[in-house]
Amino acid sequence: MYASIWAMFNILGRLCFRYRVHGAQHIPKSGGILFAANHASYVDIPFLGCGIPRRVSFLGRANLFPHPLLHWMLRKIAWIPLKTNRLDRLALNETVSRLKAGKPVVIFPEGTRTPHGGLQEGKPGIGVILSEAQCPVVPAYISGTFDVLPMGSTRLRLKPIQIHFGEPMTFPYREGLEPKEYYRTVSHTVMTRIAELGQVSAPSVGKST
Repeated sequence: MYASIWAMFNILGRLCFRYRVHGAQHIPKSGGILFAANHASYVDIPFLGCGIPRRVSFLGRANLFPHPLLHWMLRKIAWIPLKTNRLDRLALNETVSRLKAGKPVVIFPEGTRTPHGGLQEGKPGIGVILSEAQCPVVPAYISGTFDVLPMGSTRLRLKPIQIHFGEPMTFPYREGLEPKEYYRTVSHTVMTRIAELGQVSAPSVGKST
């Protein structure tokens, strides 16, 4: 089913949205890898997945798909549901386990879609994951999806969509470093790199929306 969805959105993207992928050579062909991308629209998920030539799992809000059958199907395919009202240790542990097992996982560090199209400050969750998994993270900037389906809209607009992947980044955890400082550093550095890939303004620390 994953392969069928991947193929369907690749065809749909190229026919209707002039879908293009840049920097795919930066994606490791094997091993655990965390992909970190900006989040502007619901269509980020399938089109980012189409740009990754490996089967990936997505870490996302647990209430994103409330219908029980759809929830179950997506859970089986590629979704790790995350409870956002607290630190969801179960979801984070599952993410780390998959990364350590050599599987790729996608995270949206901002934690929610942007209401205005610009980047938001990243949450510390990505730092928590990397401190335990100690795997590379590939930054990605998704452009055009806010124009295709912004927050609050139900109508798709036929605008170009592009995915830009950057070189893998590593964040070795140093003994004696305050964990919260490490989490903040990782989150801010990754979001800054995502902004550079998209040639847009980086979010200001402490001023997320």
